[in-house]
Amino acid sequence: MPPSQLKRLKASLREQGITGPQKSKKEKKRQGHNADKRAQRNAALEGIRESFNPFEVKTASRPDKFESTSFQNARNKSAKNLVARPGVTKSLGEEARRKALLPEMNKRNKVGGIIDRRIGENDPTMTPEERMLERFTREKSRNKGASIFNLEEDEEEMQLTHAGQTLDLDGEQDDFDAGSLAGDDSGDEARPAKRRREPGEEGETDEEEGDQPERKKSKAEVMKEVIAKSKLHKFERQQAKEDDYELREELDQGLGDMLALLRGHKRPPPAAETSGAMGDMNPERAAMMSGEDKKKAEKEYDKRLLEMKLDRRAAPTTRTKTDEEKAADEAERLKELEEKRQRRMRGEEESEDEQPQQKSADVEMEDDEDALPDDAAEFGFTDTHNQHGTLRPPGIDDEDDFEIDADLVDSGSDVDENEYEDEDEENGSEAESSEDEDNMQHEEDEEDEFVRGILDKDEKKATPGVLDLTKAVDGTSKLAYTYKCPQSHEELLEVFKNVTVKDTPTVVQRIRALYHPQLNADNKAKMADFSGALVDHISYLALQKPSPPLATIETLIRHLHSLSRTFALGIATAFRRHLEKMHEEATITPGDLVILTAISTIYPTSDHFHQVVTPAITVMARWMGLGTPQTQQDLVTGAYLGALCLKYQALAKRYMPELVRFTLLALKHTELPADTKQAYVNNLTGMAELWTGKAAFIEIFTPEALGVLKDLKQIKALRQLQIQAKQARLARRPQELHHHRPQAIKTSVPKFEEGFNPDKHYDPDAARREASKLRAEVRREKKGAMRELRKDASFVARERLREKKERDAAYEAKYRKLVQEIQSEEGAQKNAYERERNARKGKKGGR
Repeated sequence: MPPSQLKRLKASLREQGITGPQKSKKEKKRQGHNADKRAQRNAALEGIRESFNPFEVKTASRPDKFESTSFQNARNKSAKNLVARPGVTKSLGEEARRKALLPEMNKRNKVGGIIDRRIGENDPTMTPEERMLERFTREKSRNKGASIFNLEEDEEEMQLTHAGQTLDLDGEQDDFDAGSLAGDDSGDEARPAKRRREPGEEGETDEEEGDQPERKKSKAEVMKEVIAKSKLHKFERQQAKEDDYELREELDQGLGDMLALLRGHKRPPPAAETSGAMGDMNPERAAMMSGEDKKKAEKEYDKRLLEMKLDRRAAPTTRTKTDEEKAADEAERLKELEEKRQRRMRGEEESEDEQPQQKSADVEMEDDEDALPDDAAEFGFTDTHNQHGTLRPPGIDDEDDFEIDADLVDSGSDVDENEYEDEDEENGSEAESSEDEDNMQHEEDEEDEFVRGILDKDEKKATPGVLDLTKAVDGTSKLAYTYKCPQSHEELLEVFKNVTVKDTPTVVQRIRALYHPQLNADNKAKMADFSGALVDHISYLALQKPSPPLATIETLIRHLHSLSRTFALGIATAFRRHLEKMHEEATITPGDLVILTAISTIYPTSDHFHQVVTPAITVMARWMGLGTPQTQQDLVTGAYLGALCLKYQALAKRYMPELVRFTLLALKHTELPADTKQAYVNNLTGMAELWTGKAAFIEIFTPEALGVLKDLKQIKALRQLQIQAKQARLARRPQELHHHRPQAIKTSVPKFEEGFNPDKHYDPDAARREASKLRAEVRREKKGAMRELRKDASFVARERLREKKERDAAYEAKYRKLVQEIQSEEGAQKNAYERERNARKGKKGGR
C-alpha cells in the first residue's frame, strides 16, 4: 500500500528544511532579512506543490517500441523522455491571448478611436527622460533633412545670422556701433531690418547701382540665368544638327556623280518632258485624235451604242410572298380549278371574266399556225410548251423520273427503278432496293409551299406542243381538285376509291396544299391524323395484288419524309404501332418491308438509341436470329432484310451477328435461286466492307464464310474476303514480351547510419524523403493550427460569457437599486399617508 499523501508532504517539507526543530527569535529574524534564503524557500515550496499535483506534469503514455542506443537517447533528448507541463502551457497561452486576441475582440465592430503612436509611449522599458530625448532627436533630424531641398526658402536665410553678419573669425571685424552715437540707451530694442532692393524698383537709377557694392544674387535671379543658359545650349545643339543635315543632303546629291566616276561611265541626261496640247494625254487617245485607227474607233462606238439600244430594261417583279400567302394562293388555285371542272361536267359556259385570259392565250399561239391550241391550263394540266421545246424539264435525264418539288420532298432520296427486282408472280412482288450509302439527306426546319404539280410519266412522254387528250381524260382529268382531309385509313381508302394508284401522289399533294397548317389552326390536327393514315396506306399498298408501282410508293414515302418534320409525333406513333404488330406476329410481310424501308429513309439510323429506328433493328435481328430459311419467301425476305440492315448500319457500323448467321444459312440452302444467291453474296461482301476495321474480323468471316464461298465457287468474293482477312491479321498484332536485353539484378553496398534512430524514417530517395518530410510538417502544422483555433474559440466564448455575466450583474444591481428606491419612496408615501390618516382620526375623536 503506498504511503499517505500527508506523510509524503511532511517528509518533503522536512527534507527541504522548511519544517524542523523550533528556531529562536534571533534565527527567525536573521533568516527573514536574508532575501536569498527566502527565494530558495519559495522555490522549494513551489516544487513541492507541483510534485503533489498529478495534472501539472505529463509524460509519454506509451513506452518505446524498440530498445535502441543512440546519441539522442544517451543525451536524454528522446521524445519519450520529454516531460510536458500542461498547466504552465495553458496559463502562458491564456496570457498571450489576453494580450493579442482580447484587444482585437474589444475593437471589433467599432469605428474611430485614438491610437497613440508617440515614440516610446507603448514601451515600458523606456523612462520619461529617454522618451523625450528620442522625440527631440527625431524632430531635429527630420527638420535638418527637409530644409535642404526646399526651393521656396532663400539661401540667405540659411547662411546669414546675427543681422546679416557672418561668423567668420579670419575676416576683419567692425566694432563700430552706430546706435551709441545717437545716445539711444534702449539697446535691447530690435533694429529695423533693411529691405533688399529689387531690380526695376521705382527710384532706382544706374548711378545708384554703380555706387552700391556688388551684392549676392537671389535665388530667382540664379534660376533665370540657369534657364537662359539651358535654352542657349539647346539652340546651339539644334543649330549644329541642322548644319549636319544640310551637309548630308549636299553629299547625297553628289553621290550619283561620284559613283558614275568610280564605275567608269556617266549617267545619261534625263529626257526632256513633252510639251504641247497633247503632252499630258493618253498615247492611245492621242493617236486616235491624230487620225490613226479613227474608223475602227467609230465602228466600236456604233456597236456599243446599238447594244445599249437593244438592251431591255429590267421589268418589275412581284414581291416575294410568305409561306402563308403561297399556301393560300395554292389552295385558291385548286378551288378555282375544281369549280371550272364542275362547270365543264355540267356543260355550263365560261364566265365573262375568264374570256380575256383565253384571248391572251390565243394571241400567243398566233405565231405557230400548225400547232394546236394548248388548253392544258384550263383542264388543270402542266403546260406542254416550254422554253426548251421539250416536255422534259431541265435536270431530268430519264423520262421515267418524276419532277418533284424540291421543297415538298427531300432531294436526297432519288428514285432508281433499276435497284428493284421483281419476284416470282406466285409469291408476289417485293421491292429490293440498295440506295447509295454516302448520300446524306439535308432536311429543312420548316414546312414549305407546294406550288408545283407532279408530272406523270405519260405527260412527259407526250409530243412537244401536242396534248394527248385521250390520256388526259383517262388519267388526271378525272381527279378532283379539292378533297376531304381523311382522319383514318378507312377514310383515306374512301377518298382513293375512284383514284388510280398512279394518281395517288397527286391527290396527296392536293390534300396537303388545301389543308396546309398555316391556312387554319385546325389543319394541324387534321394533317397529323392524315400523316398516320398515310403510314398505314403505304403498308396497305404493298399487300395489294397486283403490286403497285414502286415509284408511287417511293413518292408517298417522300411525302411522309416531308410531313415528319412537322408532325413527328403522329408519324412516329404510327410506325411504332406497326413495329409492335411485327413483334407480336413474328412474321414479316411485304407491307412490313415497306415500313422498314420508310423508317430507314425518314429517320437517322446512326443514333445510339432512337424511338423508332432501335425497335426496327430489334425486330429485324429477332426475325433473322430466331428463324431458319426454309421456303423461297423466307430466302427472298432474308436477302432484302440483309441489304436493309447494311443500310441501317452504314454509318454506325455496328456488328449484327444475326445477319451473319442468316446469310450463311441461306447460302448453304440447296434450293437457292441464282439471283437470290447473288444477292446474298453481295450482302456478305458488303458486311466485309462495313466491318473491315473491326478487331474480330477474322473470327467473324473465317473459316465458315470462306468455306461457303469456296463451295459456291464465288471466286471474286472469295478472293476479296481472303485479302481482307489477311490485312486484318497483319493489322492485329498478338501480345508478346518486350524484346529487351536482360538486365542484371541491381547490387549496392549497404548503407549504415552512425546515429541510427528507429523512430525516424530513412528513405534513400532524396526527393521522396523531402516530400514525406514536407507532408509530415504540413500535417503537424495543420493539427497545431486547428488546436490553436479551438483554443481561440474557447477563449472567445469564455470572454463573451464573462462579459454577459458582468452585464447581467450590472443590470441586476441597477434593477435592485431602482426597485429599492421605488420601495423606499412607496414606504415613505405610505407612512406619510398613515400619519395623515391617524391625525385625521385623532381630530375626529377629540371633537
